[in-house]
Amino acid sequence: MPNVKTAVPYRGTPEQEEKLRQVIDSHKGQPGATMPVLQAAQEIFGYLPEEVQIMIAEGLDIPLSEVYGVVSFYTQFNLNPKGRYQISVCLGTACYVKGAGDILEAVQQKLGIGPGGITKDGKFSLDACRCIGACGLAPVMMINEDVYGRLTPAQVGPILDMYK
Repeated sequence: MPNVKTAVPYRGTPEQEEKLRQVIDSHKGQPGATMPVLQAAQEIFGYLPEEVQIMIAEGLDIPLSEVYGVVSFYTQFNLNPKGRYQISVCLGTACYVKGAGDILEAVQQKLGIGPGGITKDGKFSLDACRCIGACGLAPVMMINEDVYGRLTPAQVGPILDMYK
């Protein structure tokens, strides 16, 4: 398994680790236990850092490479922590043609992070995605469940300021 490290150190609590141990114990020895345990672990921790993957591998008595293989294959799993405000900039065809690259650049400049990153205070995380499903509003950015469409780079800063 490659050494996947994030800018944010692992900060799991004893309570979170105990919840994970309970989930692992309830699935131990069952065929197909990896997926439900990983899903529960992500619910508990918010993402699946290497430390959590090791706990799962050891607890289920399976190779770490198997756990990492599942985590890295399915897009529902996050290797990096997410911010309180999760920003997604659509880079699908309609959005890209209408300037989504400039929107992404404006977000990166404002927050000082790139796609897959999280601000030092943990408030914002940034991802680029392929389609939000709001092509008629291109270019589009989502912050959690809020959709912002027909954006210009000049609008990005004031929108982000509303979340500070």
